[in-house]
Amino acid sequence: MNTAGSERSCKAAVNKTILMVDDEAKIRDVVTSYLQKDGYRTLESASGSEALDVLEREAVDLVILDLMLPDMSGEEVCRRIRLRSSLPVLMLTAKVSENDRVTGLSIGADDYVLKPFSPREVAARVRAILRRTQDDALLADRMAFGGGELVILTLKREVYKDGDPVALTPNEYKLLLTLARHPERCFTRDELIEKVLGFDFEGDERTVDQHVKNLRQKIEPVPKAPRYIVTVYGAGYRFAGGVLP
Repeated sequence: MNTAGSERSCKAAVNKTILMVDDEAKIRDVVTSYLQKDGYRTLESASGSEALDVLEREAVDLVILDLMLPDMSGEEVCRRIRLRSSLPVLMLTAKVSENDRVTGLSIGADDYVLKPFSPREVAARVRAILRRTQDDALLADRMAFGGGELVILTLKREVYKDGDPVALTPNEYKLLLTLARHPERCFTRDELIEKVLGFDFEGDERTVDQHVKNLRQKIEPVPKAPRYIVTVYGAGYRFAGGVLP
C-alpha cells in the first residue's frame, strides 16, 4: 500500500466540498462514503431545485450530477450552473448513446460516468477533475483587468464583463485563468492543451483555437480586435491584460 500517496491524496482533499445530486439515497450514501474516505466534505441533494438552492448557500468545489432527477433534468441543472459559474460538474447517466454523452459535455459537464458504475471510478474521476482545477487556489481571490471591465473571482469561479456575469464552460474558464495569471507570456497550443485539456487529450491542437474564439466572443469588447487574448502569430496566444497598443 502506498501510504505516502494516500496521505498526499487526503491532504489535497482537505477543504474541498463535493455536492452529490441523485434521487436515489443508496447511490448518494455509497458515493459520499467513498468521497469522505478520501477526505472530502460532502453535501447531498435529491432533486435539481434542491441542488441549486444548496449552491446558493454553500461554497462547493465540484458537483456530481445525475441526469435523471424527479423535478428537472440534470442537463437543465447544468445549464443553470453554467449561467453563473464554471464549477466542475461530473455527470452520472444511464443514457448510453453517443449523442446523449456529447450533449452533456457540450452544455458544460467536465466528465461523465455511465451507470451502473464503481464508486471507486467516481472518486477517481473527482480527483482527476480537481487536479486540473487546483491551481486556482494559488491565485488572488479577485483579478481585475481593463479598469474593472473584466473581473475574475477565483474562489467562486465566476467571471464578469462590465459587471454582468459571463457564462463560460469549464475549459473556457481554465483557458482564461491560465492566460490571465501569466500576463504577456506566450503559450503555445501544446502548452495550453496540457494545462487546460490534460495530458490524455487526443484531439487536434486546433481545438484550442476554437476555445479561444468562443472565449473572445464572451469577454472581448470587440472580438475581432481582441484586447485580452492576443494571437502571437506562429507561436500561440498571450494575455495582454486589456491594455491597448
